[in-house]
Amino acid sequence: MRAIAISPEHFRSQAAILDRMHQMRARVFHDRLNWDVKVRDGRERDELDLCQPTYILVVDTQEAVIGAVRLLPATGPTLLSVLFPELGEQGLFRPHASMIESSRFCVDTSIAAAHEPSSQALHSATWTLFAAIIEWSMANGYDELVTATDLRIERILRRAGWPMARIGEPKPIGNTKAVVGLLPTNGKSFETVRPAGYSSILQSTRRAA
Repeated sequence: MRAIAISPEHFRSQAAILDRMHQMRARVFHDRLNWDVKVRDGRERDELDLCQPTYILVVDTQEAVIGAVRLLPATGPTLLSVLFPELGEQGLFRPHASMIESSRFCVDTSIAAAHEPSSQALHSATWTLFAAIIEWSMANGYDELVTATDLRIERILRRAGWPMARIGEPKPIGNTKAVVGLLPTNGKSFETVRPAGYSSILQSTRRAA
């Protein structure tokens, strides 16, 4: 498996794989996790998908989408400003030009499990997605990542050795408990989470373009 980054200028040429990403998001967030998300024709999208994000995908040799994340500059618009507006009002969230926001992080474990032994503590797709996020961020001038996620992902980040520093307190959103946190996107973090055999996302991005 490998990670690729798809930026807005390549949305048209990469429409087929992005469509598979939206289908995977529907399966994970709506069908499996039962999140209150908008699904139409078997695809999950929201208004931030119209804000020219960069997507990082983990794909297998057949171009099946195993994992995905959406990246937007933290200066806005962001999911955080929608879900946790009080953090900005209280001065707890201070976005800056070298901060990136990640959202819609997911791994389709039903596909990922077919690629590795069940004894793995974390799926290789998860490690690959973490490493790709950090590598892409460093290459594009971002040294800090902010994310609004659930407690399950917070535990996964801790197990991976890339723990996030919480901002504010967890709060219920729909049927999950959400939390906001900051993570460093630097060389040390990259070396911690990079799995064996990882292929640089910068090379993969050129192949996808």
